[in-house]
Amino acid sequence: MASSVEKAAGAPKAELHVHIEGTLEPELIFQLAQRNEVQLPWASIQTLRQAYSFSSLQSFLDIYHVATRVLVTERDFADLARAYVERAQADKVIHAEIFFDPQTHMERGVALETIVAGLEQGLKEGDEFGFSSRLIMCFLRHLPESKALETLEQALPLFSHYPHRLIGVGLDSTEIGIPPRTFERVFAAARRAGIEVVAHAGEEGPAEYVWDALDALQVSRVDHGVASSEDDDLVDRLVREQIPLTVCPLSNLRLKVVEDMKQHPIRSLLERGVKVMVNSDDPAYFGGYVNDNYAAIINSLNLSGPQVFQLLSNSLEACFMPAEWKRNALSALTNYWHGT
Repeated sequence: MASSVEKAAGAPKAELHVHIEGTLEPELIFQLAQRNEVQLPWASIQTLRQAYSFSSLQSFLDIYHVATRVLVTERDFADLARAYVERAQADKVIHAEIFFDPQTHMERGVALETIVAGLEQGLKEGDEFGFSSRLIMCFLRHLPESKALETLEQALPLFSHYPHRLIGVGLDSTEIGIPPRTFERVFAAARRAGIEVVAHAGEEGPAEYVWDALDALQVSRVDHGVASSEDDDLVDRLVREQIPLTVCPLSNLRLKVVEDMKQHPIRSLLERGVKVMVNSDDPAYFGGYVNDNYAAIINSLNLSGPQVFQLLSNSLEACFMPAEWKRNALSALTNYWHGT
């Protein structure tokens, strides 16, 4: 009889919290650096991997932003997306809602159109193999809201041009000291344009930031949100309103949000009725793609079969796909889970 880890690995699932730039493996970093004649501060792939010892979110971002400099052309972004699709399919991901950080690249002179066209080129190949995907454009919270408003204005024609792919906006990067309400105007503008809105909150920041994301930004999904476990009233609200939390266990461990996976709050949140699910965040940097994250929490928290099934179901229910797609996906998961 298959273990819960093995069953989870083979189960159809959605991934709703993955940064495409965070899937940039060292091998591809060096390949693109050579292609684009970009000088890197690391002597080798091994040296770069050794640098992946993070003490905080910022220590990770310092390396992350340097590595993204190798992404220059449409072809580069297509190669990046194609590599993620291949890796996600190996983990039986059937649908992904993928973050990208345009401001990171636009600051270097890369056009927004180049980024989106490249990602579209790489992702549409997955469409042909039954792998569906959508894009969520994130604003960098360490930059002023005025920059986010400019980026949204530039992006609106692309939302119209790629309605099948570009569906939402999010908020990521440095969290401490920058509450979500800082970006209230740009999120209001996105909502008026009919764009889905999500935001990172309650990762390194406090539970108060999750309230802020819900009230000021009116998000329909909270990314990370693990600090919610510290506020009973907030947990009650998340359960009552069925607000999903896109949790990333290995990321939380590597960035010291939790000191030990056995301390991770995902099980307690699940048991209290919060719609939590498992994701990989920046898998090239944090030691694992989505199935590695499932294995880590199943083993560390001794999750039961029904609990794992609920996490998988939550991932499918919380995505921005049509109701019929969700019904079919949940039916496929149920048949798989109870037939193995």
